[in-house]
Amino acid sequence: MDWLDALILGIVQGLAEYLPISSSGHIEIFREILGLDLPGDEALQLNVVLHVATVLSTIVVLWREFVPLCTSFFTLRNDDNTRYVWKILLSCIPVGIVGVLFKSQVEQFFGVNEGGGNNLTLIGICLCVTALLLTFAYFSNHLLRGGKASSKSQAGALAGALSRGRNITWYDAFIIGCSQAIAVLPGLSRSGTTIATGIIIGDRREQVAQFSFFMVIIPILGEALLDFKDMLEQSAQVEMGWLPLLIGFLASFIVGCLACKWMLEIVKKGKLIWFALYCVIVGIICICW
Repeated sequence: MDWLDALILGIVQGLAEYLPISSSGHIEIFREILGLDLPGDEALQLNVVLHVATVLSTIVVLWREFVPLCTSFFTLRNDDNTRYVWKILLSCIPVGIVGVLFKSQVEQFFGVNEGGGNNLTLIGICLCVTALLLTFAYFSNHLLRGGKASSKSQAGALAGALSRGRNITWYDAFIIGCSQAIAVLPGLSRSGTTIATGIIIGDRREQVAQFSFFMVIIPILGEALLDFKDMLEQSAQVEMGWLPLLIGFLASFIVGCLACKWMLEIVKKGKLIWFALYCVIVGIICICW
């Protein structure tokens, strides 16, 4: 893989990690388009670099929110920030169980163990499922907001409160975490699935988006550590060279910062329906391919 391939995959990872279109699915799609058949060592190295870059972009964009959470949690304060971190940890339990018990099975979907066998049919189906979730979340929220506009009475005010949603509860955090565990399938967008789930169960849109971006930090870092361990066991050398990895990292980080900010605004405005249309189109193309 040369530096141009790494640049393209880095841009794709940075965009698709935050936009509800599935980063794993789009990485596989672009590997197919570019004709990349990466050996196991190179696939692991690229996976670690691109995912660590997106984690760093999350921390940079949400720095003002991230630092107080860490400060409260590690100083053992009994406040809302500490409880918020515990909710994040609770949400990570389902995907942690999947990662520990079914890691090899999940990797088979991505061709990690065999050097790149892509399953575009599965990706296409999962993209269509993502579109369905985004559509359902859009219309469920749209119906509630319609109640706000229909009346200025006390009932209308209640509808307005419902349309804005509630704060994320412990139960909500676990349900959103379960949706994240299901979204390990390529083509099923992690951000799209978790945000749509939060909106459907009645949480505030802006809180769901931020929670979704924070809750992925621990699983991605955990996966990166496991992949790094595998890299050390397989080979001490960087198979594809440092330049492609560096370019891929920078592209994923810079584009990830922009995409994260963009996605936060998109969720606030409730414009996820356009991504549902995109996922359906790309999903059908993958199935037909």
